[in-house]
Amino acid sequence: MLVSLVPHPDSEKGAVSAIDVDIGRMGGHRLGLEFRIAANFRQLEWPRPPLPEARGDMFRDELWRHTCFEAFLKVEDAREYHEFNLSPSGEWAAYRFSAYREGMERARIRPPRVEADQHGFGPTRTVKAILPLGQLGALAAHEPWRIGLSAVVEERNGRRTFWALRHPPGKPDFHHADCFALQLAPARPA
Repeated sequence: MLVSLVPHPDSEKGAVSAIDVDIGRMGGHRLGLEFRIAANFRQLEWPRPPLPEARGDMFRDELWRHTCFEAFLKVEDAREYHEFNLSPSGEWAAYRFSAYREGMERARIRPPRVEADQHGFGPTRTVKAILPLGQLGALAAHEPWRIGLSAVVEERNGRRTFWALRHPPGKPDFHHADCFALQLAPARPA
């Protein structure tokens, strides 16, 4: 399913002209994401992968402070939800919340596979990820999921723009219930 993100009403598009996301459930316990960003990349801060000897565990907190693509998932009508942060560098983070911005803890999952264009030619690059969700019992495969998709894009001048499927009134808040604007049907039995 292909969806488009929109910029927060209080932020200018700046160097970014569009962000589209191809999303789909892959079997019962995996989610595939492909963020496609159209921009003037000379104006963007595009995180690069760490050197091979520094890679190790690619989990990193506070990825949202720079260019980062995000997915928020929960079962329909649940208070508990999960947040996934994906950097073009290949770094990632996953968190569990017991309710709106409450009870945050690192989600214990296998590392997702994150791949990004680093030197793409032309005005579009992609960030692809496969999220392994089997260890997150709250995201049952037989339940429909509510999903929020978002992006923080940092420009070289320090300005950040905020993109989401839908924005609540006020400042950017990707955790807000209004942002969980997409429903994915339960996975089909294998």
